[in-house]
Amino acid sequence: MSVSNELGQSLDRDNLDKQAMGDTLREECGVFGIFGHPDATALTALGLHALQHRGQEASGIVAYDNEAKRFHSERRLGLVGDTFSKRHVIERLPGSAAVGHVRYSTTGETILRNVQPLFAELDGGGFAVAHNGNLTNALSLRRQLVRDGAIMQSTSDTEVILHLLARSKRARFVERFVDAIREIEGAYSFVGLTNKKLVGARDPLGIRPLVLGELDGAPILTSETCALDIIGAKFVRDVENGEVIIVGEAGIESHKPFPVMQPRPCIFEYIYFARPDSVVGGKSVYQVRRNLGTELAKESPATADVVVPVPDSGVPAAIGFAQASNIPYELGIIRNHYVGRTFIEPTQQIRELGVRMKHSANRAAVAGKRIVLIDDSLVRGTTSVKIVRMMREAGAKEVHFRIASPPITHPDFYGIDTPDKDKLLAATYDLEGMRNYIGADSLAFLSVDGLYRAMGHEKRNPEKPQYTDHCFTGEYPTPLTDKTGEITPRQLSLLAEAS
Repeated sequence: MSVSNELGQSLDRDNLDKQAMGDTLREECGVFGIFGHPDATALTALGLHALQHRGQEASGIVAYDNEAKRFHSERRLGLVGDTFSKRHVIERLPGSAAVGHVRYSTTGETILRNVQPLFAELDGGGFAVAHNGNLTNALSLRRQLVRDGAIMQSTSDTEVILHLLARSKRARFVERFVDAIREIEGAYSFVGLTNKKLVGARDPLGIRPLVLGELDGAPILTSETCALDIIGAKFVRDVENGEVIIVGEAGIESHKPFPVMQPRPCIFEYIYFARPDSVVGGKSVYQVRRNLGTELAKESPATADVVVPVPDSGVPAAIGFAQASNIPYELGIIRNHYVGRTFIEPTQQIRELGVRMKHSANRAAVAGKRIVLIDDSLVRGTTSVKIVRMMREAGAKEVHFRIASPPITHPDFYGIDTPDKDKLLAATYDLEGMRNYIGADSLAFLSVDGLYRAMGHEKRNPEKPQYTDHCFTGEYPTPLTDKTGEITPRQLSLLAEAS
């Protein structure tokens, strides 16, 4: 195996600084795999580029060269375009099969040894694996594996899968892989690569997304349909909850090793994580977000002159709100997408101006007007405070804040990076307290049933919820072994408060 572990370009400080100072939810991770295409590596790089919104800390690709009978790997800190746009890097990854990953860490530090895909030489050959999600018993499993003699090379929960796979006594690879995933809990979508097969798996509830596509006869597994669109591939179907896909020269095998369960995909894929042009579970993400705004306007109307989105994630909901309320839509906030590289090590004074570095008031659109601000979610409230202040300084007469999702009252342990419960604004204050904290004239959230109506359901089914929505309801759909036992999962703080 040839491995290049040079430190790549610096992290996307624009994105990281924004997240460190505001309310933006951090993305999870994105995976991509393709089997049987002569341009496998280049297509994987393009697919990862389309998934960049799911993770900006690091990216990696592992390819298998059938002629040389060897794996090749490139894993770097930084953005996909900083590494895989370079021809010489692509040329170091020959082969007709590849898997790739863009990373935002919810477990493990941001260091090169945690960058995926992870690779190991197992009995029977090499195996590379990339993971989107979070295993809620990974620390417990890891502790036992180390006690039994395992030598861990990373601090990522993904490495647990490699060790479980290595310890299985089954003869066939698929049986060993199933043995491994039967021991894990939580939310996951895996893509893996052996010297003969591309492997995919989705957790029994289908919390994390995974789709099957095809290009020129080559099967593809990836997190979102937008990664298929960028390379001109055809969407075939969603990988089902609890399904294991094995792609080889003989075709595609589907295995369903878990009892049949009602799928419960993560509701936040629709609210925030997925790209607006993706289709998740048969639903247009963009249309769902517009529906969120429509339902919000019905539930919590406002007497105002203009509707203003908090860019970029609040835009579709703001369009829906404006149309439903017959209030003009205006770009009252302009986002600068090109700030950050100059301030790799900003001073404290610059950090205090963080929101102004990313967002500027469009004074002509808001001065002298009553405005409705639309955002996708409210977590800690730090950015909301600054946005409201910015609007008032730009001359807004009134500022009414509307959130196109319910209050976030509980932390996540499935791959979304949320702070502890006592740092969630909605878990600390009542509605009036939150309104006073952010300084708005009024504040309202979409109800849980309103969220479900936007998804096409009459309401939430309390007996069998249609989605994973624990951040709003406190109902976790899987065991939280590491949380309820002696070990608490290490997830990075969603939004570190600027001191």
